[in-house]
Amino acid sequence: MKTTKLMATMLAGTTSVAYAANGVHSEGAGILTYLFVGFFALILITQLAPAMVLFFGLVKGIFFRQEKKEAKSVQVD
Repeated sequence: MKTTKLMATMLAGTTSVAYAANGVHSEGAGILTYLFVGFFALILITQLAPAMVLFFGLVKGIFFRQEKKEAKSVQVD
């Protein structure tokens, strides 16, 4: 029982230290975070350009069909 009281007192005494260190962390994102997000955006944009070209080619192929030209037969007299 004496050990339990001692442990409870030690635990209660150390919790105030954790609350005292509340404002130590920085509030904003660092430069590495911005570089990572920028690199991700660069990859996304470079993948988006060929995807849009393929998409517009698909739409053009579906809605604007080319008419087939008939081959002219050449008659030799």
